[in-house]
Formats: sequence, structure tokens, C-alpha cells
Amino acid sequence: MARILVVDDEIGIRELLSEILYDEGHTIELAENAAQAREARLRARPDLVLLDIWMPDTDGVSLLKEWSSQGLLDMPVVMMSGHATVDTAVEATRIGAVDFLEKPITLQKLLKAVAAGLAHPVVSPAMLAAARGEAPPAEKPAAPGAENRQTPASAGTGQPAGQAESATLTTAVPAQDTSRVGSISLNQPLRDARDEFERVYFEYHLEQENYSMTRVSEATGLERTHLYRKLKQLGIDASARRRNR
Repeated sequence: MARILVVDDEIGIRELLSEILYDEGHTIELAENAAQAREARLRARPDLVLLDIWMPDTDGVSLLKEWSSQGLLDMPVVMMSGHATVDTAVEATRIGAVDFLEKPITLQKLLKAVAAGLAHPVVSPAMLAAARGEAPPAEKPAAPGAENRQTPASAGTGQPAGQAESATLTTAVPAQDTSRVGSISLNQPLRDARDEFERVYFEYHLEQENYSMTRVSEATGLERTHLYRKLKQLGIDASARRRNR
């Protein structure tokens, strides 16, 4: 499933989109303004961004231009707005947005736009530079003689380094049970496996944060309302555990 960044200053919109996409199996990260969206983009490249146009600090179109100029627009972006004009939608598409959703957003339109966005070809920074008539980013040159350099594992074996390392790793790594990840069996439906993982995940964070819902909310990136709902869905009674400590 995909990692989707939802950027919107309205908490209700963020929670609604988060719940719908979460139920579809996606990993969701939320940002309420352009500053948080910038931080999220720099931490990791999302597979898709749902970006609101009208935001208090920096509007979505300006953020889209910023990412494009910095070579960071290498992921599909779907713009969202309830008040944008046709000219705004055209401008966003020209900059690099792959689709436009008009609020209020229906379930069918959201899922269709997300599916189309995730299927959209990923544009590399080099392709973006070429489209803007710029030189592609220079690749970092290899160190002189690097192609002939031998690693300790390959020295004196007459084998290329990659082959020697591969042989060493093959003999060093013991056989593992690939049907399980920790305590979670992979031989079960996806939804059941995901529920097991989420239960372990949230129990870990609750323990780490001494059952402080505020700190757990910050650590997991979920709004408190969504967090309470998720714990209830997983059958985790945080309040009872806190009382029993």
C-alpha cells in the first residue's frame, strides 16, 4: 500500500480523508500547513500528496511551485479546494499537479483520484530539469580507481568484490522463517495482519509515553480523536491500563 501525505488546514477534512484512506490500507501522514508539509516531504518522499490550495501561511499552488523549483516534485500531487477557479486548477496542472478535487469531496471521487495518482508515472528530478530547460543534476563522480579497488573479503580471491561479498553473506546468514514477522503470521488475511501490527505498534507507543494520549498522538502522528477511535477499534483500553500501573 502507499504512503500518502494529506495537507489541509481543516482538521475535519484531515481526519475524514485519513480515516477513508487508512481503511483502504494506506499509511497516512497529516500536515495542517505548508511548513509541516515541507518537513514531511524532506523526511521522506510520499507516494502521493493530497494538497489543499487555500491555507493560512502558504497556499498550495505556491508550495507546488516551491517543490518544483527545488526538484522535490517527484511524486504525484492532487490539489483540493472548495473555492478555486478554473484558472487556478489549470495553473496547478501546468506546474505539475496530476489531478484536482473539488470540495466537498465524495468517497468515489477521492478513491478514483488516489488510484489514478498512484498509477501516474513518477517524474525524476532530471526529467523535471529537462522540462524546465535546465541541465540535469550532476551525478557524484566515483573516486579514482574505485572500480579496481578490492575489499578485504575479495582480496586474494581473484573474485570481484561484489561476488565475494555475496558469497560471504550467503554463508553467514542463517535460514529464517519467512512466514512470520516477529509475532505476526503472514499466513492470514491482510486486514487481520494489519490489525495485529497496529495493536503491537500502539501498545509499544503507549508504554513508551507512559499512557499520555497527548504524547502518543504526537509520536504516532494521529489526531487525538482519530487515536481514541483507533484504540477502541483495536480493543485497547488505555485508560484501564493507566489505572492499573
